[in-house]
Amino acid sequence: MSAFEKESLHSVPLSSDSESGDGAIIDSNKRDYHSSGLSSNSLDPDINPDEEEEKQRLITQVLELQNTLDDLSCRVDSVKEENMKLKSENQVLGQYIENLMAASSVFQSTSPKSKKK
Repeated sequence: MSAFEKESLHSVPLSSDSESGDGAIIDSNKRDYHSSGLSSNSLDPDINPDEEEEKQRLITQVLELQNTLDDLSCRVDSVKEENMKLKSENQVLGQYIENLMAASSVFQSTSPKSKKK
Protein backbone atom coordinates (compact mmCIF):
# COMPACT_ATOMS: atom_id res chain seq x y z
CA MET A 1 0.00 0.00 0.00
CA SER A 2 1.44 3.35 -1.00
CA ALA A 3 1.85 6.30 1.35
CA PHE A 4 -0.92 8.11 -0.53
CA GLU A 5 -3.33 5.22 0.06
CA LYS A 6 -2.46 5.08 3.76
CA GLU A 7 -2.94 8.83 4.10
CA SER A 8 -6.31 8.71 2.35
CA LEU A 9 -7.53 5.92 4.66
CA HIS A 10 -6.70 7.98 7.73
CA SER A 11 -8.38 11.12 6.40
CA VAL A 12 -11.82 9.64 5.75
CA PRO A 13 -14.24 11.62 7.95
CA LEU A 14 -16.52 9.63 10.21
CA SER A 15 -20.24 10.19 10.40
CA SER A 16 -19.79 11.36 13.99
CA ASP A 17 -17.70 14.27 12.68
CA SER A 18 -20.88 15.86 11.32
CA GLU A 19 -23.98 17.01 13.16
CA SER A 20 -26.17 16.91 10.06
CA GLY A 21 -26.74 13.13 9.98
CA ASP A 22 -27.71 13.18 6.30
CA GLY A 23 -26.24 11.51 3.24
CA ALA A 24 -23.95 14.46 2.44
CA ILE A 25 -21.01 12.69 4.05
CA ILE A 26 -21.27 9.73 1.71
CA ASP A 27 -21.51 11.94 -1.36
CA SER A 28 -18.58 14.13 -0.34
CA ASN A 29 -16.46 11.07 0.45
CA LYS A 30 -17.20 9.59 -2.96
CA ARG A 31 -16.20 12.87 -4.64
CA ASP A 32 -13.03 13.10 -2.53
CA TYR A 33 -12.17 9.50 -3.30
CA HIS A 34 -12.58 9.92 -7.05
CA SER A 35 -10.95 13.34 -7.24
CA SER A 36 -7.95 12.20 -5.20
CA GLY A 37 -6.85 9.86 -7.97
CA LEU A 38 -7.87 6.70 -6.13
CA SER A 39 -10.49 5.76 -8.66
CA SER A 40 -10.31 2.79 -10.98
CA ASN A 41 -6.93 1.36 -11.72
CA SER A 42 -4.94 4.52 -10.96
CA LEU A 43 -2.74 2.94 -8.28
CA ASP A 44 -2.65 -0.72 -9.21
CA PRO A 45 -2.91 -1.70 -12.85
CA ASP A 46 -3.61 -5.31 -11.77
CA ILE A 47 -6.98 -4.39 -10.19
CA ASN A 48 -9.82 -5.41 -12.46
CA PRO A 49 -13.05 -3.38 -12.76
CA ASP A 50 -15.00 -5.93 -10.72
CA GLU A 51 -12.61 -5.56 -7.78
CA GLU A 52 -12.79 -1.78 -8.05
CA GLU A 53 -16.59 -1.91 -8.09
CA GLU A 54 -16.60 -4.19 -5.05
CA LYS A 55 -14.22 -1.81 -3.27
CA GLN A 56 -16.51 1.14 -4.03
CA ARG A 57 -19.52 -0.83 -2.82
CA LEU A 58 -17.76 -1.72 0.43
CA ILE A 59 -16.70 1.88 1.02
CA THR A 60 -20.27 3.06 0.49
CA GLN A 61 -21.59 0.35 2.78
CA VAL A 62 -19.11 1.26 5.54
CA LEU A 63 -20.09 4.91 5.33
CA GLU A 64 -23.78 4.03 5.46
CA LEU A 65 -23.17 1.81 8.49
CA GLN A 66 -21.30 4.67 10.19
CA ASN A 67 -24.30 6.93 9.63
CA THR A 68 -26.64 4.25 10.94
CA LEU A 69 -24.50 3.81 14.04
CA ASP A 70 -24.50 7.57 14.61
CA ASP A 71 -28.30 7.65 14.26
CA LEU A 72 -28.68 4.75 16.69
CA SER A 73 -26.36 6.42 19.20
CA CYS A 74 -28.48 9.57 19.07
CA ARG A 75 -31.62 7.49 19.55
CA VAL A 76 -30.10 5.69 22.57
CA ASP A 77 -29.21 9.06 24.12
CA SER A 78 -32.73 10.40 23.63
CA VAL A 79 -34.26 7.22 25.09
CA LYS A 80 -31.95 7.49 28.12
CA GLU A 81 -33.05 11.09 28.69
CA GLU A 82 -36.72 10.15 28.38
CA ASN A 83 -36.18 7.24 30.79
CA MET A 84 -34.60 9.56 33.37
CA LYS A 85 -37.54 12.00 33.06
CA LEU A 86 -40.07 9.20 33.48
CA LYS A 87 -38.25 7.82 36.54
CA SER A 88 -38.30 11.28 38.10
CA GLU A 89 -42.01 11.70 37.35
CA ASN A 90 -42.70 8.25 38.84
CA GLN A 91 -40.90 9.24 42.05
CA VAL A 92 -42.94 12.43 42.29
CA LEU A 93 -46.20 10.55 41.68
CA GLY A 94 -45.23 7.85 44.19
CA GLN A 95 -44.53 10.46 46.85
CA TYR A 96 -47.80 12.22 46.04
CA ILE A 97 -49.75 8.96 46.42
CA GLU A 98 -48.01 8.22 49.73
CA ASN A 99 -48.89 11.69 51.01
CA LEU A 100 -52.54 11.27 49.96
CA MET A 101 -52.72 7.88 51.64
CA ALA A 102 -51.14 9.24 54.83
CA ALA A 103 -53.63 12.13 54.91
CA SER A 104 -56.69 9.92 54.38
CA SER A 105 -58.30 8.15 57.33
CA VAL A 106 -59.32 5.28 55.06
CA PHE A 107 -55.72 4.21 54.63
CA GLN A 108 -54.63 4.71 58.25
CA SER A 109 -53.37 1.54 59.83
CA THR A 110 -55.39 0.20 62.69
CA SER A 111 -53.66 -1.08 65.76
CA PRO A 112 -54.22 -4.77 66.23
CA LYS A 113 -56.72 -5.39 69.03
CA SER A 114 -55.65 -7.89 71.61
CA LYS A 115 -57.95 -10.88 71.72
CA LYS A 116 -59.30 -11.94 75.08
CA LYS A 117 -59.24 -15.59 75.95
